Amino acid sequence: MKHLKVPVLAINFKAYPTSFGVKALEIAKAAEKVAQEYGVEVIVIPPATELRKIVESVSIPVYAQHADPYEYGAYTGWLPVVALKDIGVRGILVNHSEHRLRLDEIVAIVEAAKKYGLETLVCADTPIAAAAIAAIKPVALAVEPPELIGTGIAVSKAKPEVITNTVQRVREVNKEVIILTGAGISTAEDVEAAIRLGTAGVLVASAIMKAQNPEKVIKDMAAVAKAAYK
Repeated sequence: MKHLKVPVLAINFKAYPTSFGVKALEIAKAAEKVAQEYGVEVIVIPPATELRKIVESVSIPVYAQHADPYEYGAYTGWLPVVALKDIGVRGILVNHSEHRLRLDEIVAIVEAAKKYGLETLVCADTPIAAAAIAAIKPVALAVEPPELIGTGIAVSKAKPEVITNTVQRVREVNKEVIILTGAGISTAEDVEAAIRLGTAGVLVASAIMKAQNPEKVIKDMAAVAKAAYK
């Protein structure tokens, strides 16, 4: 398994109009260009329908937005981890607040991903939840208070104590996991604040996917992340 570099800029495409087709591929290629220019780990997380095309088109890590801990078989409507492995996906976003899971389901997905050499980025809504998730040893976790997601109000500004408490609790359990900040990340300044508070980067969505110039936003965030992370 490859290992993520830091700092990290993880771009969750969600299911916006720009998350599909030509526009999705343009944003993924812009992310690749910025990653190469700034030496920052940029992860793209497109919808399942776009995964194969984007995996075949860019060299940066491509994660799925969800997966199910199944082998191939009679699993109508599910997305087996092994299938993602076979098309070249590098990792899985797990337990986003828009796709919440029970802890036992998170454990099952993380373990299935490990079996097939895939990385996992698991979301948590509180410092306590983050510590519990850290114990199952994903590659990365993102703390995201759900009430701030999509608001444009960054957790790094509105609730900085959530980030610092998360870092403290997680490090008591797991010193290796990469910790990211999510929820409301809108500007390069939000990225800088997240890193200054002790995390290794951000999980961002609408600020890029709904931007008039997504490449400029990615570039601005990557530049600040590179400068701020020491």
